[in-house]
Amino acid sequence: MIVPERLLSQLAIVGISQAELARRVGISQQAIHKLVTGGSRSTTSLHKIARELDTTPQYLAGETNDPASDAPPAPSAAQMAEMLDLVPVASIDLAYGMGGTFADGHVSVEVMHFPRQWIEAMTRTPPAALTWARGRGNSMSPTIEDDDIVLIDRSDRSVKDQDAIWAFTIGDIAMMKRLRIRGETVTILSDNDRVPPDKAHPDEINVVGRVSHIIKRL
Repeated sequence: MIVPERLLSQLAIVGISQAELARRVGISQQAIHKLVTGGSRSTTSLHKIARELDTTPQYLAGETNDPASDAPPAPSAAQMAEMLDLVPVASIDLAYGMGGTFADGHVSVEVMHFPRQWIEAMTRTPPAALTWARGRGNSMSPTIEDDDIVLIDRSDRSVKDQDAIWAFTIGDIAMMKRLRIRGETVTILSDNDRVPPDKAHPDEINVVGRVSHIIKRL
């Protein structure tokens, strides 16, 4: 993917026209014009164009900020994370409804990086078992408000801590509630006293993880 501004800048530095670059590379002037204006972002002649402009394909593609022909490639996102001691934590676009949200559609997962010391100060759970999500609705108010960010600990899926807040699904419905298990009955509790308790059989509930942290807006 060529960065148009870099292509135009190198044309000026080397002092050749778009027509001359096209002639040297062996492609049409129209093709070069499209690359310069952003009408096209890719070409099979990238290496030839870089050579004629005395730079590298990596520079023209935005992978390094050094235009020199012997410049090393920019570090990858993974290499940058390692250098800065950042750890990956998954973030999902599924908003767990405190009343209930349909979870049968596609759920996008984005990997976000955070300082290792910050994550370790919050929890001893490995980052691979953590997931960021959002609340929706007000049935868990005031503990979790609409659009609050929550951290779900997926390593903890056994409801031993009665009345803790759990992320779970029942069929295609995802929610975050307090769970209380007594024999063959699970009582689903809301923090909003206007929302009555609900009940379910343990086999109906798929526990995703325990809500370990809540990040609220000020």
